[in-house]
Amino acid sequence: MSLENNYESIIDNLHDGLYFVDPDRIITYWNKAAEQISGFKAEEVIGKSCAENILTHVDCHGNNMCKSICPLATSIDDGNPHSDEIYMHHKNGHRIPISVRVSALRDSNNKIIGGIELFSDISNQAANELRLKELEKLALLDNLTQLANRTYIERDLKIRFEEYKRFNMPFGIFYIDIDHFKKFNDTYGHDIGDNVLKFVASTFVNNARPFDLYGRWGGEEFIGIIRNISINDFEQLGNRLRVLVENSYVIHENEKLSVSISIGGTIVNDNDTMDSLIKRADTLLYKSKDCGRNRLTIG
Repeated sequence: MSLENNYESIIDNLHDGLYFVDPDRIITYWNKAAEQISGFKAEEVIGKSCAENILTHVDCHGNNMCKSICPLATSIDDGNPHSDEIYMHHKNGHRIPISVRVSALRDSNNKIIGGIELFSDISNQAANELRLKELEKLALLDNLTQLANRTYIERDLKIRFEEYKRFNMPFGIFYIDIDHFKKFNDTYGHDIGDNVLKFVASTFVNNARPFDLYGRWGGEEFIGIIRNISINDFEQLGNRLRVLVENSYVIHENEKLSVSISIGGTIVNDNDTMDSLIKRADTLLYKSKDCGRNRLTIG
């Protein structure tokens, strides 16, 4: 094996995603890890712009980095390396958190001829896979979304209440509903609606802390159980999930299809029961809908 082929083999088998672009940010190389992390095969992306319905990175505020401050474009312009933690669009529609490191690509005369991005999946994949196996074993898995089902959510809430009573460990819940989902189903059909449910669920799972739980409560409703969290962090987390869903999409007949979510969030208090906690979150959810949807209401 030649030295060049040896380097190519090493690069192609990295655990991190790696791709090269030319000065116009047209993708020229895409390794196997990039395929695994993003869901896009090399033949689907080589020759295209990374902003062309492929990665479309956003920051934690939902800003499209391809249209504003793109680390890769910045490195091509100034020649310096840059790094950031951002959110990548997966081919299946959801957003996943990644750590990116970018630098300019130079020729033998030190002229910039493009850029290189190395990216790592920083979601809690191992913890989520373990939880998935546990749920499957207990038959407490929602078949469509692969989230915990309602029975498991109720069991987990009972455990959280016991922790709260015995150790004063705070927790909160998000009651989440996909906005205008019936209209979406009526317009595009139930198969596309199912794809939306799956990418929304994947966005929750891939951006969850390892000790939190997200489950499908029923229909287009979800519940997140958020452990040991302050009110400020609780609000920040809820809004981040909302923004990430808003900036996720699936491609159907060359059209980007996206949805938004409304959330009611509340933290347990001493007088709560499971029913009162869920009812309060449900009431707050409908306040979010009454105020225009695509928002979080905490109370």
